[in-house]
Amino acid sequence: MENKQITHTARMLLRVWNTGWFALVWIWYYNAYMFNTYRTLGALFSILTFYIVYSWLCNVYKAFRIASTDVSEIVFSQFISFAAADLLLYIECVLVYNQLRNLLPGLCIVGIQLMGTMLISLETKRYFMRHVARQKTLVVYGSQTDRNSALGFEKRLLRKYDHLFDILYTEQETLSEDQLNQFVQGVETVILYKISPAQRFRFTNLCLETGKNFYFTPDLEEIIKTGCEAKHLLDTPLMKYEYSYQNSRELVVKRALDILFSLFFLVILSPAMLVTAIAIRLEDHGPVFYRQKRYTKGGKIFDILKFRSMIVDAEKNGVQPSTDRDPRITKVGEIIRKTRFDEVPQFINILKGDMSFVGPRPERVEHVDMYMQMIPQFRYRLAVKGGLTGYAQVFGKYNTTAEDKLMLDLMYIENQSTLLDFKIALLTIRTIFQKESTEGFDEAVSEQINQETAQG
Repeated sequence: MENKQITHTARMLLRVWNTGWFALVWIWYYNAYMFNTYRTLGALFSILTFYIVYSWLCNVYKAFRIASTDVSEIVFSQFISFAAADLLLYIECVLVYNQLRNLLPGLCIVGIQLMGTMLISLETKRYFMRHVARQKTLVVYGSQTDRNSALGFEKRLLRKYDHLFDILYTEQETLSEDQLNQFVQGVETVILYKISPAQRFRFTNLCLETGKNFYFTPDLEEIIKTGCEAKHLLDTPLMKYEYSYQNSRELVVKRALDILFSLFFLVILSPAMLVTAIAIRLEDHGPVFYRQKRYTKGGKIFDILKFRSMIVDAEKNGVQPSTDRDPRITKVGEIIRKTRFDEVPQFINILKGDMSFVGPRPERVEHVDMYMQMIPQFRYRLAVKGGLTGYAQVFGKYNTTAEDKLMLDLMYIENQSTLLDFKIALLTIRTIFQKESTEGFDEAVSEQINQETAQG
């Protein structure tokens, strides 16, 4: 059975399992409270609603990519998807019936859905591991690319996708024509890592001629091209840059949603915020909030708010990004950092207009000044307002390199829309629970930043 057939079968099983159990409990218990008449039609409508919401969320969270994703990540993405759909229909039932209904049947179904999802995902992954051959892969890195960077990429690739890729060769782009033809003939997939445009043209042409799968890292110009629209001047095709992130209608909608949701979350979370503030104060009698200078749209500097998670005067010896097991982190701070609750006061920044819900994460002034010396294009991140969460946060990590963070954020800037913002907000829910998304700079990177900031 081919990879696509296995994946298709697993998707079908997951849809049937999760939708089927929802349908069973809905018809058995909740449907009677929703519809006094037309119960059969009402049940079908509710089941269809569940299926649509569940399938859409699965697509957002990429919850059907069983072959290329860890089982734990697949199960968690599935859980968010069917649990959110279950909850939506329960809330609909409560609103229609105008009275709380027994939640126990719904919770039992969530448990059954979760167990079945775990079993289907695990067995599918096991089948892949036993029966599906890994793709023979050639990784090509640029002649000017740092060797450690290339090896680091290869290491990360194998750590997550070892079951997919069998890396046979890692070579520089300076292969001769005979070597290139020989290598490409012996592999199924080619990965081009930060090679020059001229050399990439050479490699991609050969891949297209031989029908090979290939991936490549884009450069800044190529990402900017995604913000262009095809035009015609007489009989000449042109590409016109549209500055889509300056769309006044989108900006008005974005600001309105920022105000609405920041007020909503500040009200809902106010009891937890009060408890957190008291706990911080009681632990060491220091200030509750921590303020830090950050850049946002147009190079404007503002004070970002956080619940203080470190000891007072944690940076008295200079700028020091946090590291894993940092001794400066307080007991309360360790908890609120793991849950990301230290970021909640930034809803105040959003309400004030300093930030938006979604956008490039505003970096501290010292780091941006350093990054712009190293990578001048880093200033392009300042074309839009900074955000509480962003493209780089859901597709990268806290310690993603400045260059890769720039590329991710530019992908957001060039494709910004209300729908994309909503998708990133949903993906952030999953990101909060991923360990790698909350880890800090390692000590070596922290030391490098300190040295370069001091020299700058």
